[in-house]
Amino acid sequence: MTRIKLAATATVSTLSLALAGCMGGGNIPSASAPITQSEAQMGAEAHPQLLAEFGGAMSGSHAQYVQQVGQNIAVQSGLGNARESFTVSLLNSPVNNAFAIPGGYVYTTRQLVALMNNEAELAAVLGHEVGHVAARHSQRRQAAAQRNTLLGAAGAILSGVLLGNSGLGQQLGQAALQGSQLLTLKFSRSQELEADELGIRYLNSAGYDPRAMGTVLQSLALQNALDARVQGRDNASIPEWASTHPDPASRVQSALSKAQATGVSGGITNRDTFLTRIDGLTYGDDPAQGVVEGRQFIHPELRLAFTAPQGFYMVNGTRAVSVNGQSGQAQFSLAPYNGNLESYVASVFGGVSEQQQIRPQSIQRTTVNGLAAAYGTARVNSGNGQVDVTVFAYEFANDRAYHFVAITPAGNASVFNAMFGSMRRIDSQTAANVIPRVIDVVTVRSGDTVNSLASRMAYSDNQVDRFRVLNGLTSSEGVSAGQKVKLVVRGR
Repeated sequence: MTRIKLAATATVSTLSLALAGCMGGGNIPSASAPITQSEAQMGAEAHPQLLAEFGGAMSGSHAQYVQQVGQNIAVQSGLGNARESFTVSLLNSPVNNAFAIPGGYVYTTRQLVALMNNEAELAAVLGHEVGHVAARHSQRRQAAAQRNTLLGAAGAILSGVLLGNSGLGQQLGQAALQGSQLLTLKFSRSQELEADELGIRYLNSAGYDPRAMGTVLQSLALQNALDARVQGRDNASIPEWASTHPDPASRVQSALSKAQATGVSGGITNRDTFLTRIDGLTYGDDPAQGVVEGRQFIHPELRLAFTAPQGFYMVNGTRAVSVNGQSGQAQFSLAPYNGNLESYVASVFGGVSEQQQIRPQSIQRTTVNGLAAAYGTARVNSGNGQVDVTVFAYEFANDRAYHFVAITPAGNASVFNAMFGSMRRIDSQTAANVIPRVIDVVTVRSGDTVNSLASRMAYSDNQVDRFRVLNGLTSSEGVSAGQKVKLVVRGR
């Protein structure tokens, strides 16, 4: 969550965006028409908004490497002038995500790159996205009159509940997906499978191991399951990356079968080169956007912190922090502030739903850990019964305030009281102690084991599971001397 990006919302009504994955049948073109001027213009207009939504484009050696691999795989698409036409961006985002938009704009997050284990897997993800562009999937979905919106404001996320479009439980699940990140237009399953197949074709023609599409999907499926377990969710049915895609777990065998059908055994993986090139990549939250540590959110630049209720988990986005649980959902964000907390709370209520006016019975003033605060609650009829919407705001300066918007079943608003009361300023020393995690590529030494290496991971829980998923190791696989592996450690 960054200071500037919280205040604005952006809408792209002319684009359909996608994520990494691709495989299926049908008429798949071997070559495509060059990117048109109108497509290039469409992408160029949306590109800055997407960079802002996902924490900005990274620069330096990591980004240059991703761009190089992406442009090389784009050449295999048959699109005219592909190397020069494609823009490949590495995004400073802690979610596992990749997508593409018309005009040859392809994106992957640093978090998804960190999950990969070789260059062929990077080429597979980027090749899938190139496949969406080459097959004009966005334009075909747009022709079906479906819109795509960049969400971040609580109103956009909560309106479905308030208007009765879906049940409260489903909305809580969607919050885990969004985390104020991009909610993208869903491609059809056939388009996703087609993009998988195109990606495998590109891998094959570039000399990469075509099985890489299946192995990266497998890693993603395992990461989804691990995230669900760590966050206390009962299942992994709402992975961050798969919000617009078929579940990656269901696509693994399909991808491997398609790779086998190519008749190619082996191929380039460039594992050691890849690991060397991603060494030092930031992993998880960037302190400049705030960090989630267990149930605590700390933002060293904004000098604030709060604690989520027991049994809830948080997802940090560029414009808001989602707090999710079975008994409610909340988002922490900011809005323009003129020095009057009551009017601030009222304006937040006014933005919760575009379809109906929501007003609290009253707005109360209070003090929380020395901060001036104001709050109110409104009971709203939804399609599945009544819900309570609470806005709780805090003044940090004459021109700066932050707020929670929470939604709970009617009568359960108190579930967030402890969180509302936990908001606090942090001092400079606490802020300085927030150190990012990074990928540290090490060479396995004689005597090293999975357990001994995992003990070096910068986590207090699930160290072995995190190490295995990060390195694409099954529950029975070990490590051998001389092998390169990834650790997640505190930055130096």
